[in-house]
Amino acid sequence: MVAHLGKSGIYRDYQKAFETITGLPLAIRAPGSFRAPMQGSRFINPFCALMADRSKSCGACLQLQERVEADAREEAGTRDCFAGLSESSVPIRIGEHVVAFLQTGQVLRRKPSEAQFARTLRRLGEWGSEAEIKELKAAFFSTRVMAKEQYESILRLLSIFAQHLSALSNQLVVKQGAAERPAVSKARSFIVAHQGEQISLLHVAKAVNMSAFYFCKIFKRTTGLSFIDYLARVRVESVKNLLINPHKRVSEAAFEAGFQSLSQFNRVFRRIEGEAPSDYRERLHGGGGRGLGDDSRLAHAI
Repeated sequence: MVAHLGKSGIYRDYQKAFETITGLPLAIRAPGSFRAPMQGSRFINPFCALMADRSKSCGACLQLQERVEADAREEAGTRDCFAGLSESSVPIRIGEHVVAFLQTGQVLRRKPSEAQFARTLRRLGEWGSEAEIKELKAAFFSTRVMAKEQYESILRLLSIFAQHLSALSNQLVVKQGAAERPAVSKARSFIVAHQGEQISLLHVAKAVNMSAFYFCKIFKRTTGLSFIDYLARVRVESVKNLLINPHKRVSEAAFEAGFQSLSQFNRVFRRIEGEAPSDYRERLHGGGGRGLGDDSRLAHAI
């Protein structure tokens, strides 16, 4: 999921605009990922880049990342590192699950002082880190200083974007197809064309002239999803498109998309979208009712 979101055009465009406007790095990472997420960004803080090259300070940064992640299970979390720089994570949620974090920061929220830099040097000395003091000092004092209100506003913008990514996550997974094997692209097209039918892994493998075992392996490696999970996501997207019509019953949309039972459909839709199909439909149409023919019995069943 994180790989698909990170490669999506909407994320890359937002990342470029965000970094250009704010001057701060932005990264997306999976929960529990122990790597420096900002590495490679041209907006990485020079002081943080120096710290990432030293094992002890890098370890301290990764521990800070873990603590920020723990704080950000429900909303944006922010913590300060040993040198006083703030880092923040914003959760991307699907239902009750956090699938990724947007991470930014590496800023000071007050003007750096000589005393603060001296404390940082002492900590580095305790860790046995050798560094060119002049280089470290220049990097430290070049750190971006950002007022609390401004930084909180930036985090609010990231929270709004995180909500948007959550809503689009399944669509992005289904449509992602850049630089993939022709057989997988052909399989995707076959699945979309036959989603309303009772298709199986064997049907799709035969359509792309592969053995079921090899196709299953290649498809999972390329898309990050099993055939069953991918088919379910395609069908959920089809249901969402059908429900744009306010007169379409949820049950009708589910069966047209290829689901064989309402109980199965309800489980799959809730797992992927994080809400019941009837709630999605009502929210889609502004809470103004379920439309013609959507009886109360069906609403309770789903």
